[in-house]
Amino acid sequence: MTINIPQHIVEAIIRQAYGELPNEACGLLTGLNGAVKKQYPLTNTDHSPEHFSFDPREQFKVLKEARADGCKIIANYHSHPASPARPSEEDIRLAYDPDAVYVIVSLAEKEPTLKAFSIKNGTAEEVTVTGN
Repeated sequence: MTINIPQHIVEAIIRQAYGELPNEACGLLTGLNGAVKKQYPLTNTDHSPEHFSFDPREQFKVLKEARADGCKIIANYHSHPASPARPSEEDIRLAYDPDAVYVIVSLAEKEPTLKAFSIKNGTAEEVTVTGN
C-alpha cells in the first residue's frame, strides 16, 4: 500500500504540528486512489499533547467539501510532539476506519519524521509515503 502526499502538503502538516505545540495537531487529507489532493487542518478539541479528537462539525464540513470535489477522505493525520512517528496503543485502539491511512508526524527529534500506517484489527502496518 502506498499514499502519495505532495511535498507542499507534507510541509504544511509539519508547520501545523510546530504551530500547535505543545499539543497534538490533527487534520484530514482528501484525494482519490491513494493520491492526496487537499489537506484540512482541524481543531484538536482535546487540546492535549498526548491525544486528539476532531471537531465533528469541522469533520462533516470536510466530508461535504471532499464530495463536492469528487474526492474522499483518504487519510487522517496527527502529530506526536514528544514520541516517535508510530501509532500509540490509543491510536490503534481508536482506529475505526480500516480503509483510512493514518499519518503521524513526530517532532521528538531534531528533524521531523512523517510516517503513514494502515491499521486493521488492532494491527498497524507501515504504508509507503511518496511525494512530488
